[in-house]
Amino acid sequence: MAVPTLLVVDDEASIRRALREILEYEDFAVEEAVDGVEALEKARATRYDLVLLDVKMPRLDGLDVLQKLSEDQPEVPVVMISGHGTIETAVEATKLGAFDFIEKPPDLNRLLVTIRNAMDRGQLTAENRRMRQAIAERHGTELTPILGDSPAIRRIKDTIERVARTEARVLITGEAGTGKELVARWIHQLSNRKEGPLVEVNCAAIPSELIESELFGHEKGSFTGATKQRIGKFEQAHGGTLFLDEIGDMSLSAQAKVLRALQENRITRVGGDRALPVDVRVVAATNKDLIAQIDEHRFREDLYHRLGVILVHVPPLRERRGDVGIITRSIAERIATRNGVPPRPFTDGAIDALSRMDWRGNVRELYNVVERLTILAEGDAITAADVDRYVVPGGGAANPVAGLLDRFADFSEFRDEAERLFIEHKLAQFDWNISRTAEAIGIQRSHLYNKMNKYGIERGSDSHA
Repeated sequence: MAVPTLLVVDDEASIRRALREILEYEDFAVEEAVDGVEALEKARATRYDLVLLDVKMPRLDGLDVLQKLSEDQPEVPVVMISGHGTIETAVEATKLGAFDFIEKPPDLNRLLVTIRNAMDRGQLTAENRRMRQAIAERHGTELTPILGDSPAIRRIKDTIERVARTEARVLITGEAGTGKELVARWIHQLSNRKEGPLVEVNCAAIPSELIESELFGHEKGSFTGATKQRIGKFEQAHGGTLFLDEIGDMSLSAQAKVLRALQENRITRVGGDRALPVDVRVVAATNKDLIAQIDEHRFREDLYHRLGVILVHVPPLRERRGDVGIITRSIAERIATRNGVPPRPFTDGAIDALSRMDWRGNVRELYNVVERLTILAEGDAITAADVDRYVVPGGGAANPVAGLLDRFADFSEFRDEAERLFIEHKLAQFDWNISRTAEAIGIQRSHLYNKMNKYGIERGSDSHA
């Protein structure tokens, strides 16, 4: 295993010497730089595992060096050290990408723990980037990253890396709109089954009388309307991964058959009499409290234990407000790319305003709000004033239709845009359950599908975490 190489940047020779002795004793390889200019020159020539960077230095300030390193080598962690530290400086360093800020003289134990934690994150960041590149090369398109740097998101990424290449079943929990689907896709893409299919089933969107046929298929003539044989999702996922989204909405009879399929690795089509072997890894997700469902006899406890070998909880956005900025800017870039226009920057004030909201619809709601702001805001950048105008505190919509009044002179365009926003809002409210959404807004399912096709509304455009 290669020895980690650290760069110590400080204009005081005694500090550099002391840090070097401590770190070399802990089996790190250490190089030195006397100021910021030399540090950047060495960083261009050598890829370090970590940089220890002083703040106050001649020729080039440490914060300027930090900003440049964060832009050029974002996966290399930087720990700031200073004998003149202030809260303002520490906050600024964190905003620029520093992993931590330590005052001189540093506590030895804290310094070593910080260095190792920072290197762990740096390795994870680099690995995530390599994984995204590999997936993009394999599939011709880049899988949406799991965005965020909160402790909860780091734990999720670490769990995915540990679990993906095993055959363990995974149960993903979390509120609607948090990005459970994205976690499932990453598990598949990093698994040994990545060359096989990933078949997704939204159990809440399928009527209870059809769920068994959807999952297991049916034989011709097995029931009224079964005019030909149907291959179910289990067979379609053979050799790959079957993602059962919203498993808590599955009927008890279907749960029993799923349990049997997991136990025997075999399924029987509806109306059939022959057991068919299936090689499928099941990943499930739910926004319901399955333990409460078990107590109410609405979910099988034995199925819960079969599915939940590994439990992954995706926290709501309001519990990781520090991730709002990176998610917002990523969404804005995707919206700009989709529309073929330059991205609209969000000011720090706008990000702060968005971060204070409750986001009851989580990342899915944030996606809709960012798209609304991108469409309606008129300046070169999206500001806190735009957030105040088009989004109310708490994460709810301010009155987006009223904002359209100044944007469209043609009534037909205004009506279409208002209808699109309304349908997207209702779909998110009912977690993309087509039947429940159609019933709530008073139209037939087929009409709702037609309108979704008309406006290009697709689930997955908001799949962040």
